[in-house]
Amino acid sequence: MLEFILEPLNYAFMVRGLIAAVLVGVVSAVVGTYIVLRGMAFFGDALAHAILPGIAVGYLVGGGAREPLFWWALATAILSSLGIGAISRNTQIKEDTAIGIVFAGMFALGVALISTVGNYTVDLAHFLFGDVLGVRNADLWLIAVFGGFVLLAILAFYKEFMVLSFDPILAATLRLPVRLLDFLILILIAVTIVVSLQTVGVALMVAMLVTPAATAYLLTRRLPVMMALAASIASISGVIGLYISYYLSIASGSAIVLTCTAIFGLVWGIRSLVRVNL
Repeated sequence: MLEFILEPLNYAFMVRGLIAAVLVGVVSAVVGTYIVLRGMAFFGDALAHAILPGIAVGYLVGGGAREPLFWWALATAILSSLGIGAISRNTQIKEDTAIGIVFAGMFALGVALISTVGNYTVDLAHFLFGDVLGVRNADLWLIAVFGGFVLLAILAFYKEFMVLSFDPILAATLRLPVRLLDFLILILIAVTIVVSLQTVGVALMVAMLVTPAATAYLLTRRLPVMMALAASIASISGVIGLYISYYLSIASGSAIVLTCTAIFGLVWGIRSLVRVNL
């Protein structure tokens, strides 16, 4: 068993991948608690796909270099999130409709731009499906810095976000800057998605935001406990998923998400059995 655990650690790319998976898991899960509580899963999925134009432009501008991709994806994610918020709040269009409009338009633009890259199937595929084993030291620093920013922002506005998530009417009654806080949450979700991009990719990003938090929601209704449980579940899923990926030679992002889903299924099954027995 000890050899089973230690063997992958002989490779630097596995160590970097494990660190990235844990960091991303913690940030995604903490932000994901607000997504689950506020019913914003569709927003997270749409925003993950809406950053495709930024990835494509970054690839074209950088000539294939990976550094510009992060910054262009970050800018696109923030603009898309603010655009969704502006459309839903300044028009009579409902939020889910605004999400659909921005999601469809940005995703189509991304596909159009990517299709102009001759060898995009090789060069950009890891952004669609994740490439945690390709994480470099520079990527780890970006994840740590921006992930730390997200966590610090949540810590700073913890009480305000909690009131807004559980009782928006009370938040307005207390004269909290509801609109500003809403936009801040949207920005934090956008940053989290870009930070997590290389770990699980665009296609699977929503699972990292929603599944660990939803699993924790089955176990507790206390927000601090829910955040801690979600972060633990996401981190454990990242580690187990990478080991599964290493030994079974399957895509790392898919392995991580499948592990998250399996844990959710296990918790849901146990709770169902307990309820039946009671």
